[in-house]
Amino acid sequence: MQLILVSACLLGEAVRYNGLDRRSSHAVLVRWIEERRIVPICPEVAGGLLVPRPPAEIVGGAGGGAVLRGASTVVTDGGVDVTDAFRRGAEVALSTALARGVRVALLKEGSPSCGSGYIYDGTFSGSRRDGLGVTAALLQSAGIRVFSEHQFEDADRYLRSLGDAPAVVPAEDEPRRS
Repeated sequence: MQLILVSACLLGEAVRYNGLDRRSSHAVLVRWIEERRIVPICPEVAGGLLVPRPPAEIVGGAGGGAVLRGASTVVTDGGVDVTDAFRRGAEVALSTALARGVRVALLKEGSPSCGSGYIYDGTFSGSRRDGLGVTAALLQSAGIRVFSEHQFEDADRYLRSLGDAPAVVPAEDEPRRS
């Protein structure tokens, strides 16, 4: 069965910068949960950031890809550079996805980690710009298809198009399914 990497905040985990969640009750997500397809991730927490934490935005470049290339940074609204934590979180997300055979991710739009259509522009003014967050950019560069929470149906169609071949290679101490 194909698995899907999902932002933990969309699953109701209180991991957002403000200590809240962004739980979604979308019917597709509910079905994925019932089908046990979900691999939850919060890249920012995985990268070592606390909950709650100051809001952060990507500055000095064109989004997450620029952060990965070292051309941009991620800073808090207080000016603290948290780029390394965002990179670490993206790497954890990618290694988790690869270890579980994940080929599809559904991530929280607008996040400096997870945004897949837009991110905030680095001015902390609420202005948006087209672009990818750090994790979304890394996943996409590795061939993992990234969708936002506004694209459940598209993500589900793509997931189903991949078929239900086993996505997980059992560990040596885990029984193999036939």
